[in-house]
Amino acid sequence: MKYLYVWLLVCVLSGAACSPDKPSFKSIDLTGADYAQGFDLSDQFGQRRQLADFKGKVVVLFFGYTQCPDFCPTTLSEWVQVKQSLGAKGDALQPVFITLDPERDTPELLKAYMAGFDPSFIALIPELKDLPALAKQFKIYYKKVDTGSAGHYTMDHSAGTYVYDTSGRLRLYARYGLGPQAMAEDIGKLLP
Repeated sequence: MKYLYVWLLVCVLSGAACSPDKPSFKSIDLTGADYAQGFDLSDQFGQRRQLADFKGKVVVLFFGYTQCPDFCPTTLSEWVQVKQSLGAKGDALQPVFITLDPERDTPELLKAYMAGFDPSFIALIPELKDLPALAKQFKIYYKKVDTGSAGHYTMDHSAGTYVYDTSGRLRLYARYGLGPQAMAEDIGKLLP
């Protein structure tokens, strides 16, 4: 009986940590993190966007570029699968792609690129001069890599996805390769 009281005391003092109602995620739980708190950028249609614009939706946010040969198209394809697997609740999922290559990723190119996956997907375009500060705010690694061919380059970059709940709070970080089924389960726990 003594141990039961100790356990209850620990639960009371630590708050929700012992609560059976606290969801367990396959992604990394970032609830309460003090970074990656928002953005104010133009989308592929020229409209200014902020995280608050998507209140009521779960936002999945990924940094990449349109000429990425692997991580970016794979992640976007998985978002399509996640949205479909959520059925009617899929409309409450808002994928947001922030380009790390604003020199080449023009609004026109991003319109076509996003539409190739799902017309509801949003692409955001930072100013080149603002990209280092934005990457630092989101703890994103990126580096322009010369391919040795005149004017051609690739971008090395982080490949995970930030997940925000319907109130716009940062909740999760999904590592690349988690897979659409695990991501759909996590997102389902954040939807009403």
